Amino acid sequence: MAKRRAGWRPDRLREMREAHGLTLERAGERLREVARAAGIAEPAANFQTLWQHEQGEVYPGPQYRRAYCLLYRATEPELGFRNALPDEATLMKLTPSSEPYNGAHVLAVERALSQIAPGTTDSDGRGVQQRIIDAWKRRHTGGDPNRPTLLMVGGYAGSGKSEFSRFISQLTGWPVLDKDPITRPLVERLLVEMGSDPHDRHSTLYREQVRPLEYQCLLETAYANVDCSISTVLTAPFVSEVTDVRWIRRLTNRCEARGVSVAVVWIQCDLETMHEYISFRSAARDSWKLQNWDDYAATINSELRPAVPHLIVDNRLGAAISLTDQVRQVFGTVF
Repeated sequence: MAKRRAGWRPDRLREMREAHGLTLERAGERLREVARAAGIAEPAANFQTLWQHEQGEVYPGPQYRRAYCLLYRATEPELGFRNALPDEATLMKLTPSSEPYNGAHVLAVERALSQIAPGTTDSDGRGVQQRIIDAWKRRHTGGDPNRPTLLMVGGYAGSGKSEFSRFISQLTGWPVLDKDPITRPLVERLLVEMGSDPHDRHSTLYREQVRPLEYQCLLETAYANVDCSISTVLTAPFVSEVTDVRWIRRLTNRCEARGVSVAVVWIQCDLETMHEYISFRSAARDSWKLQNWDDYAATINSELRPAVPHLIVDNRLGAAISLTDQVRQVFGTVF
């Protein structure tokens, strides 16, 4: 038997499949279809694997869980993968829309955006949610009544920040500036020239000599958009930066001088889910983390929060990413 997970009810998968009138073979075909359509990693989904999931012999990996949720139009708790988080089913009220979308479309978006919750009492959670919704609604009519926004999305490796940032970009049309693809080639070459491993992300050499340059490159790229008053989603761990009030103040002042608002979003995640995400993406830069997981995990403060007004997205157990997948399916992956 696979390791037991809190709230895992394998029998619900079988019940759901039978309720949809699917054989194991057909369910596998449909899983591959919905994953392909949603642009997520396509699972092999052979009938033996699905049978093991339903019998509780194998706990489904992240790509299987996402595909199951899309196929059956249900959440992970509803499919018996885990217990629900507090307030996971919280809904927002519908807002008036002149766009040609029905209530299901608007509700799906607002459900997903309800994951962006105030992390501090002085953070403008509702305002950020509304700016994102307005940008989505006005993509096809032109113009946005709000000031441009620099949305900083931070969190530990494997927390789901890149996936969430892409979702916000798909809603709003705001460009995503992701630290890793922007700086990785330069960082790897620099590390090699300095006599280190190109995938080093843990040594003193990387932290003190390379990381500051990496973040400087990312910020200079963001400022190019800020200077043009372009709303932008900026994503990186920002673990040190968001706890440095002076660093945030300098960034905010630069943006405010250009008429751009700054909103900090922190992706909250649990260690087990981060380990699962990191293992699944199989990135070379994560090799040290996986080989020395206990040492790496000891450096993670699950209670870490930005030292400035911020918003929280609760992605523990993959809850937020699962919900963004549901929204994509409502729209047929086209926003």
